[in-house]
Amino acid sequence: MTPDDAKTLFPAGGPGADAKAAQAARLAALRAELARRGLDGFLVPRADAHQGEYVSAASERLAWLTGFTGSAGMAAVLADKAAVFVDGRYTLQVRNQSSPDLFEYRHITEEPLSDWIAGTMTKGQVLGIDPWLHTERQTEALRKAVARAGAALRLLESNPIDAVWSDRPAPSDAPFVAHALDYAGKAAADKQTEVAEQLRKMGAGATVLTLPDSIAWLLNVRGNDVPNAPLPLSFAILRDDSTVQWFADPAKITAELRGHLGNGVQIEAQETFGPALDELAKTGKPVLVDPDTAAVWAFERLRAAGAQVTQGADPCQLPKACKNDVEIAGARAAHRRDGRAVVKFLAWLGKDAAKRAGTDGPVDEIEAADKLAALRGENELIQGPSFDTISGAGPNGAIVHYRVGTGTNRPLGKGELYLVDSGAQYLDGTTDITRTVAIGTPSAEMRELFTRVLKGHIALAMVRFPRGVNGHQLDILARYHLWQAGIDFDHGTGHGVGSYLNVHEGPQRISKVPNTVALQPGMIISNEPGYYKTGAYGIRIENLVCVIESPRAEGEEKDMLAFETLTLAPIDRTLIETKLLSPDEIAWIDAYHARVRAAHKDKLDAETAAWLDKATAPLGR
Repeated sequence: MTPDDAKTLFPAGGPGADAKAAQAARLAALRAELARRGLDGFLVPRADAHQGEYVSAASERLAWLTGFTGSAGMAAVLADKAAVFVDGRYTLQVRNQSSPDLFEYRHITEEPLSDWIAGTMTKGQVLGIDPWLHTERQTEALRKAVARAGAALRLLESNPIDAVWSDRPAPSDAPFVAHALDYAGKAAADKQTEVAEQLRKMGAGATVLTLPDSIAWLLNVRGNDVPNAPLPLSFAILRDDSTVQWFADPAKITAELRGHLGNGVQIEAQETFGPALDELAKTGKPVLVDPDTAAVWAFERLRAAGAQVTQGADPCQLPKACKNDVEIAGARAAHRRDGRAVVKFLAWLGKDAAKRAGTDGPVDEIEAADKLAALRGENELIQGPSFDTISGAGPNGAIVHYRVGTGTNRPLGKGELYLVDSGAQYLDGTTDITRTVAIGTPSAEMRELFTRVLKGHIALAMVRFPRGVNGHQLDILARYHLWQAGIDFDHGTGHGVGSYLNVHEGPQRISKVPNTVALQPGMIISNEPGYYKTGAYGIRIENLVCVIESPRAEGEEKDMLAFETLTLAPIDRTLIETKLLSPDEIAWIDAYHARVRAAHKDKLDAETAAWLDKATAPLGR
């Protein structure tokens, strides 16, 4: 994205004077602290000690320093130069939030951090990092980058930003809670036994768990430590005898939760995590640690103690991704309730947005997002949003991870497209849905491109595939009809989704990026192709799907899998150009809309039910 594009979408031209002054003062304070420590540079990732997508306010160091609030990014600070690295989702946002007088803007893929370090640092300089905020794999790459410059990498004992962030928020003190078996579907003790068996098969004596979603799944617990995800920020060690040491704030562990955990889980303060790693070395057994998710601090501590470290994937991630029957039933129920809220919202939007467009009181992005949140709030078992709603009208919809604010809030204008990507956390499931809606009459171009996106969505929804196939192999189905028109989208096609956990989870995904993890029954994943025309509009159609077994027909030689669509909300028929659809595609849309209608009609008021009838009518009518 060019700077001119950014000026078109953000006329204010970046952060205001007060924000620029605050960023300048904070950058100066950090540089003074680096000089005091004998450092020539420092890296500030958008990360915490658990490497999660969502972090607590106390860990928002990148936002504090640069103003940039995206979910992924990195700042590199030297004495006379600084840069903010973001991916394609945030090239516009970073220009709106970070001062161009202080920070260079870099696309982390096209202008990698490693190249910037190698080309900017000089021989003999020292780059510092907080070893809690970088994984083993990331640190390996950084060591190579500084070596290219003849510089050195230093792992620091404390974070320099914490020394100058005087009003840093305190961590959450909300207690952890048990996740009931009625929703989890499998007892925590059974999970611990099964993962321990995997450790024994690998010859490992223990595994170190640093991902809070792994711990939440393993212990059947949930927390309230970060926005939008019920994560208990903590660490754990699971041994090959299935016992667990859980390193968590004892003040967050209620008597009720202790009873839920049972005798196989020993609760210890987080301060004892390091000494516990030292003790693992004394067992003489290999310790499994994930180099892609665990902080390099843990690896350094284990190595210093003489432990035999085995690098491998977090052993909780794959079984967590393969939902059991109770979790799948919960996901279906959550999506029915969630879909009903979306239907009510779309009906309201269809009545109010077009009528009020062009008046003195149009529906705007904030009002629309608030209305949807209020309707979701009427649902049973709701715990809150699963992410901040993306509510983008017209050109704002072209910003893939747009976040509406008072400075960018737009009315839903007649003849424009409105893109809303939202989701919720329910005790029985996590939802994520995107709908693109025409406000008034769409153009022929909008209809054609929407239909091309829809054709990719349908191709994924309908596909059958053999066991062993991964998402990388299916990704082309979502892009084929866009590629034929010479266009594409710059994000993944599908991400894993948790069960009342992270809305983005691995290890499965559907993406251009190669992934060796095969899609397996019980995995929930998004189906969300899109198209984004800078300065004009965005299109995305997202449903969540569950991998299921597909019955083998006569003559078939392989066991096949398929996708069951979980999301139940209409797709805007006014944006569908039926001449571009095959008979099978039309049949899929009509069958899907029949499911939506059957799921909701009897539980809606008469006016909304009548709207739903029209919104889900067969395409031939």
